[in-house]
Amino acid sequence: MIGAEVIDAAADALGRHGYGEVAIEALRKQWPALRFVACPDDDVPPRLKPAAAGEGWALYYIAGGEHCLSLTTDPAAAIGLVLAEVQPDD
Repeated sequence: MIGAEVIDAAADALGRHGYGEVAIEALRKQWPALRFVACPDDDVPPRLKPAAAGEGWALYYIAGGEHCLSLTTDPAAAIGLVLAEVQPDD
């Protein structure tokens, strides 16, 4: 389960460090049992709503089961977060 405190900390890390590995490493240190990955927002299905979003980024929940990882909108099923880089529209 991903609680609001993790979402708030991830948003704070992105605000301080910007999108990328520095923010991910800060979150991995704070929550070593959770998964944190980065990708472009274009790689996330457009039907999926982010858990949080800010300037240049969006956060999505990662669900884990017995098999492959997937994205979810359910924080109770989440085992981590995708930090997605959002490119400005031209």
